[in-house]
Amino acid sequence: MCDTIVALGEYTRERVTIFAKNSDRDPNEAQVVEFLPRKRHSEEYVKCTYIEVPQVDETYAAVISRPWWMWGAEMGVNEYSVAIGNEAVFTKEQYAKTGLTGMDLLRLALERARTAREALGVITQLLEEYGQGGSCRKDRKFYYHNSFIIADPREAWVLETAGRYWVAERVKDVRSISNALSIHERWDLESESLREYMKTRGIEKLDFARHFSDFLYTKVAKGVYRQRFTQALLEASKGEIDFWKVSRLMRSHAGDGNYSPARGSMRDICMHAGGLTRPSQTANSMIALLYERTPIVFVTATSSPCISLYKPVFLESGVPDLGSSPTDRYDPQSYWWAHELLHRRLLVSYPRYADAIMREIEEAERELYEQAIRLREEFLAGRASREDLASLSRRAFEIGAEIDRKWAGLVRRERSLNPLFEWYWYRENRRAGVSV
Repeated sequence: MCDTIVALGEYTRERVTIFAKNSDRDPNEAQVVEFLPRKRHSEEYVKCTYIEVPQVDETYAAVISRPWWMWGAEMGVNEYSVAIGNEAVFTKEQYAKTGLTGMDLLRLALERARTAREALGVITQLLEEYGQGGSCRKDRKFYYHNSFIIADPREAWVLETAGRYWVAERVKDVRSISNALSIHERWDLESESLREYMKTRGIEKLDFARHFSDFLYTKVAKGVYRQRFTQALLEASKGEIDFWKVSRLMRSHAGDGNYSPARGSMRDICMHAGGLTRPSQTANSMIALLYERTPIVFVTATSSPCISLYKPVFLESGVPDLGSSPTDRYDPQSYWWAHELLHRRLLVSYPRYADAIMREIEEAERELYEQAIRLREEFLAGRASREDLASLSRRAFEIGAEIDRKWAGLVRRERSLNPLFEWYWYRENRRAGVSV
């Protein structure tokens, strides 16, 4: 389960469009943050997660975050400050066994589009031609359709789909999406297939979300609740939205106030897995400042943003070396798994240590944020180099790693009064080969 937000520049404190997403995946499904350089292509096709589609002559540079086993990405920003995040949505339309995943569509659009409107066109054209499909879990079959927020410095769109049907709403100010269709009777664009669908059934006015949503899965996912929560907060904060308000939102729990992952729920924005009814956790979080030139992409590159540092990354300098590429098996040389060791040691003792960890993170984050803003200005003025940008990113990731190592050594595990929660994590740790 996931949550994605956007606030157009007119409604933010610093007058810059802000995009953010929490990517929620299975507990052992590490997420890879990587830099894709601009590239010329001679090959005829590109192999996505399940199928091939025709390749283009040139793809654009992008910073993406993807599940380790997928070709496609959960979220990303390209060199033209186009940002996209997708959400699983559950509909009454049949799920295809193969096709382009929502993550494939997202990455293809980032690689091929210079504006949000152009990215919308890339996704909808590919969706109509190839369809969306394929299991979106590594260990077992799990199918869904997709919604997207697509943004650039000037505009943003919400795109929601049910099979090959789609509708798109232009964002007027602030907008959020979650694991539920949210476009009802008003939209700006729709697929020809949807017009035909309405015509053949004699439907003059359609509530897209109500008509196509699968009631049971949508209710269990709690996406309606989370979308209403994030939308209300954004609406109440217009003109005051900044990196700090957004970071607090992406780190929030429905039970804030002596919160513990053992008592978490599917209503949490920063989600911690906890069993059959809460099988996902936030595997990575991203907050992007979409300037016209040189966007700043802040990523945790780790799970649990509530105890993770947001690190600045620049399209001009790429992503630092994050150690060995993570998989679903514990690897202490992997940046993602090194943090995950701390997260799992904290699952029960979270109330004892989380506040102290977060104070240390916030102190480092404020310094890094100010440096990133200042360095970007110096880079645009010609007083800083690409290596200066890369150096700041490396330092940020090193600080994050130091915090993780320190607290992983200090945390003392406790026992939970929730035996099902304990059993769930015992099983997940055995699967991943983690000894906590």
